Amino acid sequence: MDRALYTGVWWVAGALVALELGVSARYGFHRDELYFIASGRHPAFGYVDQPPLAPLLTRLGTTLLGTTPTAVRVVPALAGGVVVVGTGLTAGELGGKRFAQLLSAVAMACTPILLGSAHLAGTTVYDLAAWTFAILFVLRSVVHGRPRYWLAVGFVAGIGLENKDLILLFGIALGIGLLATSARSALATRWPWIGGGVALVLWSPNLVWQLTNNLPGLAMARSLRIEHSGSGDYASFVPAQVILVGLLAFPIVVVGIRHLMQRRELHFALVTIGLVVAYVFVVIPGRPYYTAGTLPLLFAAGGCWVEHHRSARTRRRLWLAAPIVGAVLTVAFVLPVLPMSSFARMTFLHKTSYDLGETVGWPRLTAQVATVYDGLPVREREETSIFTANYGEAGALDVYGRSYGLPEPLSGHNTYWLWGPGDALDQVVIAVGSVDQLRPHFADCRYSGTIRGPDNVDNDENGTGIWTCTGPRGSWSSFWSDLRHYG
Repeated sequence: MDRALYTGVWWVAGALVALELGVSARYGFHRDELYFIASGRHPAFGYVDQPPLAPLLTRLGTTLLGTTPTAVRVVPALAGGVVVVGTGLTAGELGGKRFAQLLSAVAMACTPILLGSAHLAGTTVYDLAAWTFAILFVLRSVVHGRPRYWLAVGFVAGIGLENKDLILLFGIALGIGLLATSARSALATRWPWIGGGVALVLWSPNLVWQLTNNLPGLAMARSLRIEHSGSGDYASFVPAQVILVGLLAFPIVVVGIRHLMQRRELHFALVTIGLVVAYVFVVIPGRPYYTAGTLPLLFAAGGCWVEHHRSARTRRRLWLAAPIVGAVLTVAFVLPVLPMSSFARMTFLHKTSYDLGETVGWPRLTAQVATVYDGLPVREREETSIFTANYGEAGALDVYGRSYGLPEPLSGHNTYWLWGPGDALDQVVIAVGSVDQLRPHFADCRYSGTIRGPDNVDNDENGTGIWTCTGPRGSWSSFWSDLRHYG
């Protein structure tokens, strides 16, 4: 059904975008944003840890608006607004009127996962947008008998695959969900298969890149599964689901599941959601936000349940207020609303707000590396390169190092390893957090300093050692393969 979108949904989406843009300049770049800026300077149809869309959009921001946090965060903020609008549309597709659309949009806008992902130029917010509209078009195709919308499903999925492979999980789970329920007749027409062909064509540039680069994505996936499948990851998976949604908004998800159970024509969607959650829990529980793509449907169904049960006006207001209150209580954990000095003093935030902590200190890190570099004798400096432990450090040196006259950084982490050492010098190497990797390949490594972030914010880089290695036992190319690590 083409139910008109309630105007209030647009206001909710606009409020989210305004909030995201309002805090976009606070603190600094995230490690992933620095990496994507560097990746955008190496345009390709793929990278070790993601397809090309997010780096491409990051490059668009820096090209149009300059290399600033706000420049790269405009598109993610707009994508967050798109997710909110898509959630309201989904509620309308399920039969929801004004209140259902408004409640689902507000709930989605207030989730910690959307608030946090729409703030950063990463892959998550674009993935959420792809899942949102793929689900919307599936409902139009399957529930409302408009099979040509499978073309739109294929288009959205194909674009989503150029951002993140995770939407493949949705496609597989959806196929099983359709086959396992009375909705299987939707697969009897040619349109789902044509839609799948559209997705494959749009995905093909990245597929070709993967095949011509020895499928690094598979190695990356294996590494992530090992890294994020510990006993602690399994134990924290269920609590993490509640946290991603927001404690006060979680009841909307619960009644959303109930609504899907009550409508036979939506059982395929319930099976799809169950399979997605089960897969993430079993295979990679340390990435609990991989289930977030199901939230627009769950909130839309929850909004419809509340609306259809004709709750008293006061109770409706409570349903509507709950996610807003929850967002107010948790916003400091996901957005840089606090002054930096306050964030620094609240040490419990440094780890509980991991992504915020990772937006602090990159210019200072670069300045400290530059101090070590400038302290070398002129003859040594002319033969020096810089090697980092991870792509965040390398990205920071890529973005900020030019103003200090530093050489382009090297790293064995993810796509930096794939880019190789080129013609980098190898007589003297400044090792940023990477001395253990380099020590077997150099005659001598001496301590040169320690990274200290602003106000001693305890993020991954605070306390990282800087070492200077000399006496290489071979050229970069002779041991470059030993330096690769994915994660």
